[in-house]
Amino acid sequence: MEYCHGRMPEDGTTKVTEPAAEKDQGLRADCYLADVLDLSRSSLQHDMEKGLVTKEGKPVKASYKVKLGDVFTVVIPPAVSLEAEPEPIPLAILYEDEDVIVVNKPRGMVVHPAAGNYTGTLVNALLYHCKDLSGINGVVRPGIVHRLDKDTSGVMVCAKNDRAHLSLSQQIKDKEAKRTYIAVVRGNIKDDRGHIETLIDRDPKDRMRMAVVPSGGRLAVTDYEVLERYGRFTVVRCRLQTGRTHQIRVHMTYLGHPLVGDPKYQPQKTCFSIDGQALHSETLTFRHPRTGKIMSFTAPLPGDMETILTRLRHGQFH
Repeated sequence: MEYCHGRMPEDGTTKVTEPAAEKDQGLRADCYLADVLDLSRSSLQHDMEKGLVTKEGKPVKASYKVKLGDVFTVVIPPAVSLEAEPEPIPLAILYEDEDVIVVNKPRGMVVHPAAGNYTGTLVNALLYHCKDLSGINGVVRPGIVHRLDKDTSGVMVCAKNDRAHLSLSQQIKDKEAKRTYIAVVRGNIKDDRGHIETLIDRDPKDRMRMAVVPSGGRLAVTDYEVLERYGRFTVVRCRLQTGRTHQIRVHMTYLGHPLVGDPKYQPQKTCFSIDGQALHSETLTFRHPRTGKIMSFTAPLPGDMETILTRLRHGQFH
């Protein structure tokens, strides 16, 4: 059984925090509480809107800045069971057989149900189309071997049975599966090619973001090559050696070249019309879990990124 809000099943409970320490001063209340209570920030924000988080008996807003000695009372509502339901949502299918289905996920589509996004996801669409998917990830994430961020478009493979799921997961873990992405970033990247190898973990100041950290994180490796340069912008192809959350977005920001349109890592206005980061999963190569044949798939760039490239090539970005 899966539960919404990322919580363990409870009948509902109230938690009171320890007094905030000096190091916590200035943090947003939702970030601070997500960290100390090990809850998702999105679920806390929903609870705060309902007045379930208080300080000295008064409701606390998510944006409240924590002060030294602050004590918060958090009422955690009962967890609600959640199971994905089939929905007749169109799919852009690149390939399908009895073991796998490869799709071109559109920008704006969430991969699986979670707090705030219970319907309209890729999983809902897959359940309607396929009927049978691997059950390894439970009733909320059936068939999901790897994920793309909501606002990242492009090629994804999903498993129709457990055998295929285990094989594909192992290929990703062993770096046998290959993935490339196309991104448009801000600024003119100095080198034509590069290798980024860092540790990535949750940003201690904002648990909804990931960050390069000096220690304690997970190894993240990205190779990149410059495809086109336009002074204020650069088009790059990134090859993932690992698959950490937000990896390309974090690594390019770390280089000082955040992705165009990225609402989380560089929320600046852009001269381009794009809803989310300019990042597209271009190719995916893997060994078929049943036949052993090497298969490679390419998803064409979405219209919004094609428009960006056209404008860049014609100098229309001032």
